[in-house]
Formats: sequence, C-alpha cells, structure tokens
Amino acid sequence: MRSKSLYVFPLMGLLTACSQLPESQSVRDYTPAPDATEMKRVSPAFAHYSDDMVIGDLWHRAGLSPRDRSIVTLSALITQQQVAELPYHFNLALDNGVTPNELSEIITHLAFYTGWGNGTTAVAILNDVFEERGIDNSSLPSEPTQRLPLNEEAEATRKALVDERFGDVSPGVVQYTTDALFRDLWLRPGLAPRDRSLVTVSALVAAGQPEQVTFHLNRAMDNGLTKEEASETLTQLAFYAGWPKVFSALPVFKSVFESRGLES
Repeated sequence: MRSKSLYVFPLMGLLTACSQLPESQSVRDYTPAPDATEMKRVSPAFAHYSDDMVIGDLWHRAGLSPRDRSIVTLSALITQQQVAELPYHFNLALDNGVTPNELSEIITHLAFYTGWGNGTTAVAILNDVFEERGIDNSSLPSEPTQRLPLNEEAEATRKALVDERFGDVSPGVVQYTTDALFRDLWLRPGLAPRDRSLVTVSALVAAGQPEQVTFHLNRAMDNGLTKEEASETLTQLAFYAGWPKVFSALPVFKSVFESRGLES
C-alpha cells in the first residue's frame, strides 16, 4: 500500500448543511472530524473504502497530477454544495500547488457555471482556510490589466450559432454569454485556459449535464487537456460525483475522442 501521509484527512459523515449558513454559526460548525474509531463505529465499510481505495489508491493514480485531482475534486464539491469536504480539499489543493489566486478564479468561474450561491458559500469556507494559513487575496485586482488573447474566428462562430438558436428566446442570456463569459471570464489570466476548461468539464459532469460536455471537452482538449487526463478526470469524478453521473458522461467523452481520432 502506498504511503498515505500526505492524504490522511478527517473522514466526514453525511451532513445536511445547506449552502446558506445561519449567521450564528461558523462554517467550522459543519465540518466535524471524526477519528478512525468513530468512522468505523458508524460504517466500517465506508472507512475501509475511504482509507484504502480513495486515499490509498485513487489519489496516487497516474494520468492526472495531484494538483489536477484537487481542481477536479473542488469543482465537483462546490458544484454539488458538499460543504463538509471543502475545508480539507481547499487545504489539500494549496499543498498540491494550486495557488490562492487560482482558487479565487476557480470559485469565480464556478459561480457562473453552477450558480452564484455556490460561489458565496465557497468564499465563506475558503476565507476560514486563508485566515488559518495567513493568506490574503484582497490586493488582487478585480479586473485584470490585460486579458488573454481571444480566438476571434472561433468566438464569432460560437456567437452566431447561439444567436441563431436562442436570440429570440432570451436575448439577455445570449448577451451575457458573449459579454460576461466568453469575452471576459474566459479571458482572465488568473487561471490557465486548460485549467479553466478542466473546472468547467468537471462541474458539468458533477451537475449531471452531459449535453453541455461536448463543446467544453473539445475546448478543453484544444486548450491542452490530453485524452489520458480527460479519462482520468472521469475516474476521479466517479468517486466525488458518483457513478451514475459519470456513466451518463462516458458516451459523450467517447464521442469526442472518436471525433478527434483518439479512439483506442
């Protein structure tokens, strides 16, 4: 068995904490840390799989770096409002090389793709982690002085397609999709395009929205995500988003791989 010293974490029980925490309670009130004895008392089987399969095996698999596994896992947890696991995984992400600025951008990005409430909940939890580690992002500019270059041809094609299909349905959604997402959010330099795509694909799978994956998985691979990394992303998500959501996404991944000539 591989060494678990870097990944020993408090095994969380199933909590019912909602995304809006009562003002009288701290985020820490929702993050108990039962020891191994307590976990085995409640569910020896869960303790076994958590310790041996998830910590001891999954996080050490080749194909996806520990840093990328942290990005995938955080994206899934925030998307699903699984707040009990977030303090540990924010800390693990920092230990795995995700920078405070990148965590800030991940939350910002997920606010657009999973809902504003998820973003505000994640901010409250990450604030506690930052306080404990002496991190302060307040000096970061809210808007970058220089954005990443835009692929004008690809954006024009995307915009024309969305305008044609949905311009009469919701002009506001179409406008913000262009102005806020693809001409602003996606061009922020605080998160590399490949990592921003990884966040998006992970969130879509975790949300059970495979119909959106084709576009974003192709974009991720255009941005540098390899077939092996995409495949291993699904393996990580099977544990953190659940097998049914991953099996719903598998045909989409297969189709994208085939369309790019990457079938086995």
